[in-house]
Amino acid sequence: MKSKSILYTICCLFILGSCLACDRDPMGLSQDPLGPQAGQDPGEDPEDPSEEDGKTTVYQEGTNGYEVYRIPAIVKTEAGTLLAFAEARKLKSNGDSGDIDMVVKSSDDDGKTWSEMRVIWDEGQNTCGNPVPIVDKVTGKIHLLMTWNHADDTWGSLSSDTGVDTRRVYYTSSDDNGETWTTPTEITASVKDESWGWFGTGPVHGIQLQKGEYQGRLVSPNYYTVKEGGSVKTYSNVSYSDDNGVTWQSGEAVPDAGAGECTVAELEDGTLLLNIRNGNELARKVSRSEDGGVTWSAPEISYVLTDPHCQGSMVTSDTSPYRVFFANAASTERINMTIKMSEDAGASWGGQKLIHSGPSAYSDLVMISDDAIGILYEGGEGRPYENIIFENVEVSDFK
Repeated sequence: MKSKSILYTICCLFILGSCLACDRDPMGLSQDPLGPQAGQDPGEDPEDPSEEDGKTTVYQEGTNGYEVYRIPAIVKTEAGTLLAFAEARKLKSNGDSGDIDMVVKSSDDDGKTWSEMRVIWDEGQNTCGNPVPIVDKVTGKIHLLMTWNHADDTWGSLSSDTGVDTRRVYYTSSDDNGETWTTPTEITASVKDESWGWFGTGPVHGIQLQKGEYQGRLVSPNYYTVKEGGSVKTYSNVSYSDDNGVTWQSGEAVPDAGAGECTVAELEDGTLLLNIRNGNELARKVSRSEDGGVTWSAPEISYVLTDPHCQGSMVTSDTSPYRVFFANAASTERINMTIKMSEDAGASWGGQKLIHSGPSAYSDLVMISDDAIGILYEGGEGRPYENIIFENVEVSDFK
């Protein structure tokens, strides 16, 4: 009898662990079934796991009055400060909807330590999310695109045009290195067609073009839904500004449905590379633009970039050889956060480094220097959304 009891206990623990690790939303818009831990105040700081194996925990669930932090984005300002953006979510059970605020932390020592959290945008019970920060390398201004939706609306209601409101797009900026931000202004009519339902900026950093005819252009990667033939289709595109963020407009979509969240990079010759979440296969799509993001080539599937229908991130170096770095949960499930390196404009990926073998999901990349790259990613032990973690990685680590 005693051995049967022990076996029963082991089985229960195994089932419980499997449930905790499960991501129930195939679109990656997490509807987390877990509530706060029993006896834990949402504002109570649990033990800080920072500086473990060279990793620094930037945001941790159950702190500062929020139950979970998601959707990381990161940039390095012209003053050398790292800014780590995230969605601060009041309730795990609401997933991507409900009371969500846009927050930021800063680091002046390449990610070793981080400031107290600052709230950029709090719209009451409504949702403020999908950060796309862009650094202007000439003026130093930091541009930030975001989205808003009513607290009661979800991806399903917004994409099917049955929501209380619609998905709206907003813009803010900072002229003091991310310390303060202008009041968000709505730019929905400029970048979103009336026929589109859901609209997502990023979520990942955007870029300022440095080469050729479109030098200086600010570019934000996006994705949206539209009804076609009785079904909902998803497409990727970019929004851009040629006047330092004063006005914005959207380019054409990548000519293939089944696309989602995307990340953009400028290659050595000025071509734009768009790396896209694939709604159909467990591998990324890639597309290219020769006109600054206005039009895009037919996408190709990059089978070497295995992906579990999740967001990914990309950044480029300006050194010789010119390098492209790509990060995602490199598996058919949300585990194995990995950075890959390409020295041939994304045609092949010769070097890689495993960052976190456990549960992991969304990420963003930033160049710290010519010799180091930073990654900000969602990671945990039981589920991907326990922490948002930063790690500084040497370029020489890529083999």
